[in-house]
Amino acid sequence: MGLFLNLVLDGIVYSGLLFLVASGFTLIFGLLRVANLAHGAFYLVGAYIGYDIMRHFGGTNIGFLLSILAATLGIGLFGVLIERVILRLVRGQELAEVLITVGLALIMADLSLVLFTSEPVTFPTPPFLAGHVAVGSFVLPFDHLFVFVVSVLVAIGLWALTAKTRAGSIIRAGVDDAEMVSALGINIKAVFTSVFFLGAALAGLAGVCGALTLGVSPGDDSLILRLGLVVVILGGLGSLAGAVTGSLIVGLIFSLGTVYLPELQYFLLFAPMVIMLAVRPRGLFGRA
Repeated sequence: MGLFLNLVLDGIVYSGLLFLVASGFTLIFGLLRVANLAHGAFYLVGAYIGYDIMRHFGGTNIGFLLSILAATLGIGLFGVLIERVILRLVRGQELAEVLITVGLALIMADLSLVLFTSEPVTFPTPPFLAGHVAVGSFVLPFDHLFVFVVSVLVAIGLWALTAKTRAGSIIRAGVDDAEMVSALGINIKAVFTSVFFLGAALAGLAGVCGALTLGVSPGDDSLILRLGLVVVILGGLGSLAGAVTGSLIVGLIFSLGTVYLPELQYFLLFAPMVIMLAVRPRGLFGRA
């Protein structure tokens, strides 16, 4: 029972990382309807950027804060570049978007091997996150707790942005009827670019958080993209509540399945996605 409860706790913490990935993915894919399959590569490059900066500053607290800032802003600005220079030219052409972003993901993954390293690396733990919380048999490292707290704060911030602000209303209206929003004098292209920046920036932030708790290795981009897709499909495109719910489901399945049924881990992950696509294609909270 102690092992089971610890695995549940690990799954909940891991779901926080998945939410950071899925929230950016659902902004770009769910709200903007852009099939950005380079999202996992954004995560990987963000992780490597954070690792390089952290190593350069000797694993200090300042280095960690700079690594978060550089990965988040750097990947966000790179996402803006991709959206303006490439994806805007094929807006609404789903097949072209898929092929372009898949090619971009492969290029970014190969460049990461050349520019950074081809070996798995361990992210230095900053001093203020060293240690753990122990309650009975439960042991929760501070770095895992930090990632979970960040995911909760991001969820609250995204909810406030999309549901309680004028900018969120514009985004939702622009997704439903971009021509009408443009007719009201709003620069809908700038709005979409801003959303793409936010989604890519969240991937960069998730990369640093993932590197902190799991390390970084080649191939992480493919794994995190697959898990992000499962989360978004289960929860529903464009739904923040769906991203939260899907992340919890996938995080718990991944944590428990790794220990109890390792040979069926991917079946346990992808079978619910297949069933959801067959029974309720819009997901748990997605709109028809």
